[in-house]
Amino acid sequence: MTTTTYALIPGAGGAGGWYWQLVEAELRRRGHEALAVDLPAADDAAGLEEYADAVADAVGDRTHLVLVAQSMAGFTAPLVCDRLKDRVDLLVLVNAMIPAPGETAGDWWADTGQAAARRTLDVAEGRPPDADFDPVVTFFHDLPQPLVDQALTQDSRQSDTPFGVPFPLPAWPDVPTRVIAGHDDRLFPVDFQRRVSRDRLGIDPDVLPGGHLVALSNPQGLVDLLVGYRTE
Repeated sequence: MTTTTYALIPGAGGAGGWYWQLVEAELRRRGHEALAVDLPAADDAAGLEEYADAVADAVGDRTHLVLVAQSMAGFTAPLVCDRLKDRVDLLVLVNAMIPAPGETAGDWWADTGQAAARRTLDVAEGRPPDADFDPVVTFFHDLPQPLVDQALTQDSRQSDTPFGVPFPLPAWPDVPTRVIAGHDDRLFPVDFQRRVSRDRLGIDPDVLPGGHLVALSNPQGLVDLLVGYRTE
C-alpha cells in the first residue's frame, strides 16, 4: 500500500510544530504520516530558498508527498514542488498567499488589494477599520481560550528577508493544486481569496468554516478535506 506523507508548512513565524499540532495528530490518528515543518523564520540570512531547503530536509527521501501550505508558505511550497519534481502528488494552499512570477511577498499585499478587502470586511462586520493590529482580533478570534493562551507564548519572530525576494519560478509548478479558504478569515477575506485564486490559478477554493488559523480552529474539517483529496 502506498503511504502518503503530508508535509505541513507554516506561515509567518515558522513554528510548524505548534501551528499544525492538531492537524498532525488527527492525520496520524487516521493512519497517515504527517510532518510539521519548522522554518528558520527569525533568521535574517534565510530567504525563500532556505525555507524550501527546510521543507526538503524534513521530508528526506519520502515520495507521494502532499504539501500543505499555510498563508505565507504559498511562496515556499511551489519551490519545493519544483525542487522535488515527481515526488509531490498534490499541493494544497490554505488561506495562502498565491504569488505571481517575479512578485515579492512584500509587494503581494498591494498587488492583490488585500488592505482594501480587509477594510471592507471590517466595516461590514462592525470592527474599527483603521484600528491598530491586534493578533487576538485578527488571528485568534475563533480559537478556544487554551489555544489563545498558548499562542501568546509562542516566539513568532519573522524576518523581513523573504518578503523582499522575488518569486523565482516563471510559472506555477506542474503539480495538482487545491485551494482552501477559511470562511471566517479576517486577514484574507474569503471573497478576496476566491478572486485571487481564480485570477492567478484558475481554481475555485473549497471554503471551510474557520478563520486564518483554520488548522487550529477547525482541524477535523481541514483533515477531512486533505484526506478526501487523496481519494477523489
